[in-house]
Amino acid sequence: MTAPETRAVIAALTAQGSAVRFVGGCVRDALAGRPVQDVDIATPDKPEAVMALLRAAGLKAVPTGIDHGTVTAVAGHKPFEITTLREDVETDGRRAVVAFTDDWLADASRRDLTFNAMSCSPEGQLYDPFGGAADLKAGRVRFVGDARARIEEDYLRLLRFFRFQAHYGRVAPEPDVLAVMASLAPQLRSLSGERLRQEFLKLLAAPDPLPVLALMRDHDILAAFLPEAGGQEVLQRLLMQEQPGSENPILRLAALLPGEAAVAEAVGQRLRLSGAEREALVRLAAPDNDLTAANRMLDPQDDPEEARHGLRVALHRRGAAATHAQLLMEGARRAAAADTLRSALALVESWRPRSFPLSGSDVLALGFPAGPRVGALLRQVEDWWIAADLAPDRAACLDRLRELAG
Repeated sequence: MTAPETRAVIAALTAQGSAVRFVGGCVRDALAGRPVQDVDIATPDKPEAVMALLRAAGLKAVPTGIDHGTVTAVAGHKPFEITTLREDVETDGRRAVVAFTDDWLADASRRDLTFNAMSCSPEGQLYDPFGGAADLKAGRVRFVGDARARIEEDYLRLLRFFRFQAHYGRVAPEPDVLAVMASLAPQLRSLSGERLRQEFLKLLAAPDPLPVLALMRDHDILAAFLPEAGGQEVLQRLLMQEQPGSENPILRLAALLPGEAAVAEAVGQRLRLSGAEREALVRLAAPDNDLTAANRMLDPQDDPEEARHGLRVALHRRGAAATHAQLLMEGARRAAAADTLRSALALVESWRPRSFPLSGSDVLALGFPAGPRVGALLRQVEDWWIAADLAPDRAACLDRLRELAG
């Protein structure tokens, strides 16, 4: 919060005497001693005035959510989200109609959790109207005011509660709050897949999401938006295999699902996963032939050299990241021996990509006209090169090309 870029934004916003504060996650994480990811600032000034102040100071101002009072300032190539103080006029569980205000307490009262309702002046004075600092210190996740009222304003807050419980909670939620959330869980189905995706993947990225997922399962909350989720034994084994700091939410999501491509595709569509995320989820549920061959590394009865060859083929065709994820997934499903899995993963980590030494120009140089025949010949030579364990050099590949070309 004391970075030069931040101070430049603060100076611009306060140039005409307005009092501004840091709000939300940057205050929470600074108090918790965690890295601050985004710096959000609140102001009583309306968006048009905010943009004028920023531009007068020579800073870029982008109206990213101006109807809801949000302007993004850019200083030193860093974005800062600046929002006008607001209060809810009308809510329906999915979206809110807001009015601008200059009342800091009214703005804090519309926030979801006590430690997200804190704010801090540029001079370092903390404003904590609902005891968020004490809750943060205790590891207690608590709604601002009445839990039912906060959730009915925006049903996504139900899922946000569990996301923050996974990352910050050390105290079990109160039974009456869990009961309220269980009763409102069916309303999660009314939310867009994009909103569910954002919160649930953040939940899955927690160092250990299992206790929270078990709570959600036991109170029929997980089933409300992810009925395909089965037992959590595979995920538990996966977490034991992962290296700290390598949390992969898509891999963890796959561990909650049955190994069926159709199920993974349906979940990916419902949660509006990106194309790459959906493809990865389906591949983890039902690996293709190359990745299935890599899984042979986990079979102690398989021929070791053939298994290593299958792994190298997967690495060449699917890449290290996909192969690594597949081995972790399969190791968790099979409850593979730890040393067997470590050995396979070590080979993945030591892999250095090998490029096929020929290109289309080599086929054209033999007198073939451009067209499908060029690609077909290249694929034939590459298949031969892969079968030979990616070892033949360029000269050998050219000899094979001439042989196939007749």
